[in-house]
Amino acid sequence: MTGDHPHDRPHEGKRDREYDIVLFGATGFTGALTAEYLAEHAGPGTRWALAGRNRARLEAVRDRLAALNPACAELPLLRADTAEVGSVAELARAARVVVTTVGPYGEHGEPLVAACARAGTDYVDLAGEPAFVDRMYLAYHEQAVRSGARLVHACGFDSIPADLGAYFTVKQLPEDVPLRVEAFVRARFDPSGGTVQSIIGIAADVPGMLRAERDRGKAEARAEARRESARRVRLARGLLPRTRVTGGWTLPAPTIDPRIVARSARTLDRYGPDFTYGHHVAVRHLAEAAGMAAGAGAVLALAQIPPARSLLRRFRAAGEGPSAERRARNWFRVTFVGEGGGRRVVTEVAGGDPGYTESARMLGESALCLAHDDLPETSGQVTTAAAMGDALLDRLTRAGITFRVLDAG
Repeated sequence: MTGDHPHDRPHEGKRDREYDIVLFGATGFTGALTAEYLAEHAGPGTRWALAGRNRARLEAVRDRLAALNPACAELPLLRADTAEVGSVAELARAARVVVTTVGPYGEHGEPLVAACARAGTDYVDLAGEPAFVDRMYLAYHEQAVRSGARLVHACGFDSIPADLGAYFTVKQLPEDVPLRVEAFVRARFDPSGGTVQSIIGIAADVPGMLRAERDRGKAEARAEARRESARRVRLARGLLPRTRVTGGWTLPAPTIDPRIVARSARTLDRYGPDFTYGHHVAVRHLAEAAGMAAGAGAVLALAQIPPARSLLRRFRAAGEGPSAERRARNWFRVTFVGEGGGRRVVTEVAGGDPGYTESARMLGESALCLAHDDLPETSGQVTTAAAMGDALLDRLTRAGITFRVLDAG
């Protein structure tokens, strides 16, 4: 989605802002991990700051960062609160890129998206909440197109492995032919309090999610109708009892990932004239698949009942998360099967703890990529593949996340 900003390169105008990157929410669990990642990897040329509501807690985070990197002892601290529109607007005007880990995004995210869309500030988050992302598209996409802001949601495990993994797979296949890609996700992780709260919020508002998806679909259909040619993009939703790759069982993955991949496919010519994508959770045993399905159904049912929903929210409070020792044992692998033009390729994206260690890495590298790399001229609500593509792929590979071809024929 290319912006219609009056300047040829709208992002160049942001170089004179005070900060390259501002991290909002550094006192939370994932925010603190992201701050640590930036402290170790941002480099001396990156002007960055921490932002949040409580200065004392921000100072405590800065002290911990200074132990990792003494240069962080003087890291600027900015006070901002999503309940105070003026403070959020000031934050957005001061930064080239704003990173936020303050969720659930459906409850706390909109003021910052709105401020960045107005100010022409690039925005990245970890949102895996479909209704939130759709509502932000409907409310702020066009404004961000005009201002030159890139609004990039889902820059963690939701949905970078799927989005860039599908992009990497498509690059191994012939151009200008119909393509089909299927993803199979395996992972071991422990949920943090923020993740639990977001999952419950999604389950509790299924009707709202469906309404937002429908309204966005209508808006995108109108936009597609104005284009000279629109490629065909489909999501494969059928069950696959046995996979061809993992030797196990699969379930449809109830995540935002397939929607993000589909949006990349609609935006980028490299996905061909007709693209189909399937996204699945892969497990070794049928009993495990049945247990996961039953558990998801139970959460969905209980989330509809206010007293039960309150009990679910007590399972883990926001700000809590797994220890470093537990995270060190976690991992993820996403296997992709791509077919088209008489060619078949199997690829893999793999890394460590998906929910927090790797999500902090992905989020941090996304912010650094937007701040420093030579990227396509996009604006509005865009995906990681569309906004950053090869540049982010290279960054994540250097950072230790594996993208590789397993088989090609």
